[in-house]
Amino acid sequence: MRAPTERGSGRKRNPMTVGEIMSRDPVCCTPETTLDQVARLMLDRDCGEIPVIDDTGSRRPLGVVTDRDIVCRAVARSAAPTGTIARDVMSAPAVTVTPEMEVEDCCRLLEQRQVRRAPVIDESGQCCGMIALADIAKHAPESITAQVVKTVSERRPLGGRPGSDVGGEIRV
Repeated sequence: MRAPTERGSGRKRNPMTVGEIMSRDPVCCTPETTLDQVARLMLDRDCGEIPVIDDTGSRRPLGVVTDRDIVCRAVARSAAPTGTIARDVMSAPAVTVTPEMEVEDCCRLLEQRQVRRAPVIDESGQCCGMIALADIAKHAPESITAQVVKTVSERRPLGGRPGSDVGGEIRV
């Protein structure tokens, strides 16, 4: 069993939540966004994953495009980045978490799904943030960080994470 994740230095032990350590207001794209535009967003924002949302009004995550998705599902197959859209390469469904989720529970989900990042959704289902292994490494105890990095980094089959390319959204 892992040591509890705590915040602050007070006497009472309060579990750290995703909302305390997530990156807020992430840049997103739609399924029709071209891969060259997605790659530019990644470069401009220094990130490796862009949530794919249904539209800019609802911001409901449908999936994600990772730098690995671009390389393995487009570039390695000689697909032109200007003629390929996010829908063609995205990992779906989106594995999402909520701001209220405890970091330890988030880590378990990342481990189970073998993902390094996840969109954070608010009570209305809108993408309001991103949580990444880097956020966990900066804020969580070393024992939790080491375990999640080890498990997520285990070899997985080429073609993506478990359950990718399956319809629906995974929400915990």
